[in-house]
Amino acid sequence: MNAARPIRNLLATAAAAAALAGCATGPTANPKDPLEPFNREVSKINEDFDKGIMRPVAELYADYMPTPVQRAVENFFSNVSDVYSAVNNLLQGKPTRAAEDTMRVAMNTVLGIGGLIDIATPAGLPKYKEDFGQTLGVWGVPAGPYLVLPLFGPSTFRDTAGMLVDRQADPSAYFYPVSLRNSLVGVRIVAGRAQLLGASNLLEQAALDKYSFLRDSYLQRRQYLIYDGNPPGGEDDADADGAAPPATTDTGAAPATAPAPAPAPAPAVDGASAPAAEPPKPGAAGETQPEGQSMPLPPVLPGGLPGVRFR
Repeated sequence: MNAARPIRNLLATAAAAAALAGCATGPTANPKDPLEPFNREVSKINEDFDKGIMRPVAELYADYMPTPVQRAVENFFSNVSDVYSAVNNLLQGKPTRAAEDTMRVAMNTVLGIGGLIDIATPAGLPKYKEDFGQTLGVWGVPAGPYLVLPLFGPSTFRDTAGMLVDRQADPSAYFYPVSLRNSLVGVRIVAGRAQLLGASNLLEQAALDKYSFLRDSYLQRRQYLIYDGNPPGGEDDADADGAAPPATTDTGAAPATAPAPAPAPAPAVDGASAPAAEPPKPGAAGETQPEGQSMPLPPVLPGGLPGVRFR
């Protein structure tokens, strides 16, 4: 009873903030965030809860839990996430990726002792992070207003609906007995928060307005995920009408950018031959991204309880 009281008070305060906040108006209002007053109140509540409870527990976990155990916990929940990632890849019309996710689950579950050891990644199977919010985006459902959820943190109307569906596809939601399931949820929350300790320190030092920085980072990251790292046009255009497919040529392939011209070789000295031009470094202009390899994403920043976001 006493343990549940802080969470009850937290939710009650968030509900009161929603009733009093109204909608953001004025020339400085962000059109993607019409609920900004409410969202800022909930963000402050989440931040206080994180500073008072979640962060200290996560720091204890990171300091005293042996590194191999932490890695095993991360691998286990990563293996669980591959299950609904496979389902969402299939729903998005990506059968190859769905098959790779399925192979990851089979390999890590059988050879990796129930997913405690990641065998699939060294074997060359890429890791995808697909959820039903992304699936809705691929189907053309608009993101809707930015929304900060009590405890869960940054989201949108579309991602909130997707998170509820993902919960039903999460195998850990069906573990029995209930005490085991609840214990796994607790471990998942703490382990997920521990992974973000470095990011939260960076956010404290770098962001003048942490709320705006976190909101913009979240929305940008979701666009990268929906379009597999290649969002069409500007960010505003991409988020306005949901996930419109990228522009393609008549052959159906995305137009490739022209490679940057190679630097001219240095002149020969004392009759020596000129050195060959240095090959482009990974990510340099003109280098294509291998098929099936995930593109770099903006950093994931703390703003809720990442362990229960099912992403």
